[in-house]
Amino acid sequence: MTDAPAPSPRGHDAPGAGRVSADRRTLLSGLLFGAGIAASMIDLFVFHLALHWHHFYDRSTPAVALTADGFFHAAGWGITVWGLFLLADVRRRTAASGGVTWKRWVGAVVTGVGGFQLFDGVVDHKLLRIHQIRYGVDLLPYDLVWNGAAVLLVAVGLVVLRRNRPRGGAR
Repeated sequence: MTDAPAPSPRGHDAPGAGRVSADRRTLLSGLLFGAGIAASMIDLFVFHLALHWHHFYDRSTPAVALTADGFFHAAGWGITVWGLFLLADVRRRTAASGGVTWKRWVGAVVTGVGGFQLFDGVVDHKLLRIHQIRYGVDLLPYDLVWNGAAVLLVAVGLVVLRRNRPRGGAR
Protein backbone atom coordinates (compact mmCIF):
# COMPACT_ATOMS: atom_id res chain seq x y z
CA MET A 1 0.00 0.00 0.00
CA THR A 2 1.36 3.41 -0.96
CA ASP A 3 0.70 6.82 0.45
CA ALA A 4 0.16 8.36 -3.00
CA PRO A 5 -2.80 10.73 -3.16
CA ALA A 6 -5.89 9.60 -5.01
CA PRO A 7 -6.27 11.04 -8.50
CA SER A 8 -8.31 14.21 -8.69
CA PRO A 9 -11.86 13.66 -9.92
CA ARG A 10 -11.46 16.71 -12.16
CA GLY A 11 -8.29 15.50 -13.83
CA HIS A 12 -5.97 18.09 -12.28
CA ASP A 13 -3.32 15.57 -11.33
CA ALA A 14 -1.26 15.97 -14.51
CA PRO A 15 1.99 17.93 -14.06
CA GLY A 16 1.27 21.64 -14.23
CA ALA A 17 -2.52 21.14 -14.42
CA GLY A 18 -3.10 22.89 -11.09
CA ARG A 19 -1.12 25.89 -12.33
CA VAL A 20 -3.26 26.02 -15.51
CA SER A 21 -6.41 26.01 -13.42
CA ALA A 22 -4.94 28.67 -11.12
CA ASP A 23 -3.99 30.78 -14.13
CA ARG A 24 -7.50 30.58 -15.56
CA ARG A 25 -8.97 31.53 -12.19
CA THR A 26 -6.47 34.39 -11.94
CA LEU A 27 -7.52 35.65 -15.37
CA LEU A 28 -11.23 35.33 -14.61
CA SER A 29 -10.75 37.08 -11.27
CA GLY A 30 -8.92 39.98 -12.90
CA LEU A 31 -11.41 40.30 -15.76
CA LEU A 32 -14.37 40.35 -13.36
CA PHE A 33 -12.66 42.77 -10.98
CA GLY A 34 -11.69 45.09 -13.85
CA ALA A 35 -15.17 45.07 -15.40
CA GLY A 36 -16.76 45.63 -12.01
CA ILE A 37 -14.46 48.52 -11.15
CA ALA A 38 -15.05 50.09 -14.57
CA ALA A 39 -18.81 49.83 -14.09
CA SER A 40 -19.20 50.72 -10.43
CA MET A 41 -16.34 53.13 -9.87
CA ILE A 42 -15.35 54.77 -13.14
CA ASP A 43 -18.59 54.86 -15.13
CA LEU A 44 -21.05 55.27 -12.28
CA PHE A 45 -19.11 57.60 -9.99
CA VAL A 46 -17.48 59.74 -12.68
CA PHE A 47 -19.99 59.93 -15.54
CA HIS A 48 -23.27 59.33 -13.71
CA LEU A 49 -22.75 61.01 -10.34
CA ALA A 50 -19.90 63.53 -10.63
CA LEU A 51 -20.33 64.86 -14.17
CA HIS A 52 -24.09 64.14 -14.55
CA TRP A 53 -23.51 63.25 -18.20
CA HIS A 54 -25.83 60.26 -18.31
CA HIS A 55 -27.57 57.52 -16.36
CA PHE A 56 -27.52 53.81 -17.08
CA TYR A 57 -30.97 54.09 -18.69
CA ASP A 58 -31.87 57.51 -20.06
CA ARG A 59 -34.94 56.64 -22.11
CA SER A 60 -37.51 57.32 -19.39
CA THR A 61 -38.11 59.58 -16.40
CA PRO A 62 -35.40 60.82 -14.02
CA ALA A 63 -36.79 58.51 -11.31
CA VAL A 64 -36.43 55.47 -13.58
CA ALA A 65 -32.91 56.63 -14.54
CA LEU A 66 -31.86 56.84 -10.88
CA THR A 67 -33.40 53.44 -10.13
CA ALA A 68 -31.55 51.95 -13.10
CA ASP A 69 -28.32 53.50 -11.77
CA GLY A 70 -28.95 51.80 -8.43
CA PHE A 71 -29.35 48.37 -10.05
CA PHE A 72 -26.32 49.05 -12.27
CA HIS A 73 -24.28 50.01 -9.19
CA ALA A 74 -25.35 46.85 -7.34
CA ALA A 75 -24.50 44.65 -10.33
CA GLY A 76 -21.10 46.35 -10.75
CA TRP A 77 -20.22 45.82 -7.11
CA GLY A 78 -21.45 42.23 -7.29
CA ILE A 79 -19.09 41.54 -10.18
CA THR A 80 -16.24 43.30 -8.33
CA VAL A 81 -16.78 41.22 -5.20
CA TRP A 82 -17.08 38.02 -7.27
CA GLY A 83 -13.66 38.81 -8.77
CA LEU A 84 -12.19 39.39 -5.31
CA PHE A 85 -13.60 36.11 -3.98
CA LEU A 86 -12.03 34.28 -6.93
CA LEU A 87 -8.74 36.06 -6.22
CA ALA A 88 -8.87 34.97 -2.57
CA ASP A 89 -9.53 31.40 -3.73
CA VAL A 90 -6.55 31.52 -6.11
CA ARG A 91 -4.33 32.87 -3.33
CA ARG A 92 -5.43 30.06 -1.00
CA ARG A 93 -4.94 27.35 -3.65
CA THR A 94 -1.53 28.60 -4.80
CA ALA A 95 0.01 29.56 -1.45
CA ALA A 96 2.31 26.52 -1.47
CA SER A 97 3.39 26.99 -5.09
CA GLY A 98 4.35 30.64 -5.12
CA GLY A 99 0.98 32.39 -4.99
CA VAL A 100 -0.83 34.56 -7.49
CA THR A 101 0.93 35.71 -10.63
CA TRP A 102 0.27 39.38 -9.97
CA LYS A 103 1.37 40.66 -13.37
CA ARG A 104 -1.13 38.30 -15.03
CA TRP A 105 -3.84 39.48 -12.66
CA VAL A 106 -3.10 43.18 -13.36
CA GLY A 107 -3.13 42.47 -17.11
CA ALA A 108 -6.53 40.81 -16.72
CA VAL A 109 -7.82 43.77 -14.66
CA VAL A 110 -6.76 46.26 -17.35
CA THR A 111 -8.32 44.03 -20.02
CA GLY A 112 -11.53 43.84 -17.96
CA VAL A 113 -11.72 47.63 -17.60
CA GLY A 114 -11.23 48.11 -21.33
CA GLY A 115 -13.59 45.27 -22.19
CA PHE A 116 -16.38 46.76 -20.09
CA GLN A 117 -15.81 50.20 -21.57
CA LEU A 118 -15.80 48.83 -25.13
CA PHE A 119 -18.98 46.82 -24.49
CA ASP A 120 -20.65 49.90 -22.98
CA GLY A 121 -19.53 52.15 -25.83
CA VAL A 122 -20.61 49.81 -28.62
CA VAL A 123 -23.59 47.92 -27.21
CA ASP A 124 -25.17 50.34 -24.70
CA HIS A 125 -24.37 53.59 -26.53
CA LYS A 126 -24.71 52.62 -30.18
CA LEU A 127 -26.65 49.38 -30.61
CA LEU A 128 -29.19 49.56 -27.77
CA ARG A 129 -29.03 53.35 -27.37
CA ILE A 130 -30.02 53.10 -23.70
CA HIS A 131 -27.78 56.09 -23.04
CA GLN A 132 -25.09 58.17 -24.71
CA ILE A 133 -21.86 59.40 -23.18
CA ARG A 134 -23.21 62.93 -23.05
CA TYR A 135 -26.15 64.90 -24.37
CA GLY A 136 -26.35 68.20 -26.22
CA VAL A 137 -22.92 67.88 -27.83
CA ASP A 138 -21.38 66.45 -30.99
CA LEU A 139 -20.97 62.79 -29.97
CA LEU A 140 -18.23 61.88 -32.45
CA PRO A 141 -15.26 63.17 -30.40
CA TYR A 142 -16.69 61.60 -27.24
CA ASP A 143 -17.29 58.26 -28.97
CA LEU A 144 -13.81 58.27 -30.48
CA VAL A 145 -12.15 58.95 -27.12
CA TRP A 146 -14.41 56.51 -25.21
CA ASN A 147 -14.03 53.61 -27.61
CA GLY A 148 -10.42 54.45 -28.50
CA ALA A 149 -9.45 54.41 -24.83
CA ALA A 150 -11.29 51.10 -24.44
CA VAL A 151 -9.41 49.51 -27.34
CA LEU A 152 -6.12 50.87 -25.96
CA LEU A 153 -6.85 49.42 -22.49
CA VAL A 154 -7.74 46.02 -23.96
CA ALA A 155 -4.56 46.06 -26.08
CA VAL A 156 -2.34 47.03 -23.13
CA GLY A 157 -3.96 44.38 -20.95
CA LEU A 158 -3.48 41.69 -23.59
CA VAL A 159 0.18 42.66 -24.07
CA VAL A 160 0.76 42.39 -20.30
CA LEU A 161 -0.98 39.00 -20.27
CA ARG A 162 1.03 37.72 -23.24
CA ARG A 163 4.35 38.86 -21.79
CA ASN A 164 3.60 37.14 -18.51
CA ARG A 165 2.30 33.80 -19.75
CA PRO A 166 2.98 30.78 -17.56
CA ARG A 167 6.09 28.85 -18.53
CA GLY A 168 5.95 25.33 -19.92
CA GLY A 169 3.19 25.81 -22.49
CA ALA A 170 0.37 26.23 -19.96
CA ARG A 171 -2.36 28.59 -21.13
